[in-house]
Amino acid sequence: MAVCAALALFVVGCRQKMTDQPRYEAYEGSSFFVDGRSMRPPVEGAIARGALELTSVRGTGRDAGKFVAEIPVDVTKATVLRGRERFNIYCAPCHDQTGSGRGTIVLRGYPPPPSFHTPTLRQAPAGQLFDVITNGYRQMPDYAAQVPVDDRWAIVAYIRALQLSQNATLDDVPPAERAKLEAERTKLEAPPAEPSGGTP
Repeated sequence: MAVCAALALFVVGCRQKMTDQPRYEAYEGSSFFVDGRSMRPPVEGAIARGALELTSVRGTGRDAGKFVAEIPVDVTKATVLRGRERFNIYCAPCHDQTGSGRGTIVLRGYPPPPSFHTPTLRQAPAGQLFDVITNGYRQMPDYAAQVPVDDRWAIVAYIRALQLSQNATLDDVPPAERAKLEAERTKLEAPPAEPSGGTP
């Protein structure tokens, strides 16, 4: 028992107060700095780790303070498919899967968002759509914490695809595909063939 007590005293003596090192507590004064504060303000122009993209066109949707007209990332089929997936998760509950603004929670009483197919939103710059996803607008909350930057641009690309799908004309169809559509339309518009032969 005496050995245990001596060992305990030895261990306590070896701590050398490492658990209570000299340091400033939060908001404690300091005689070292001229302003008397121990907490130092960040250096002017400092950017938090991981936040560099928040100052770029890609991270803000703005260039020289104005919304960018075009999507500043490569728009590929994979980008649009990723955008569709993210749109259906985060946006469709309000905007519905076509972007008309009649989602499930709107049908249950939530204020309806505008349709993406109005002339105003079809002509809105891509950066403005990105900004609304990032910062929210009116009843819409911001999604910056839930949706990473590249996924926000993917959603914008998918919104553009939705807008085109609901407002496309025959001139938007590639020529080879247009011929197929014309042939199909001709078939549908043709009068039904006369029955041949006798009665069934």
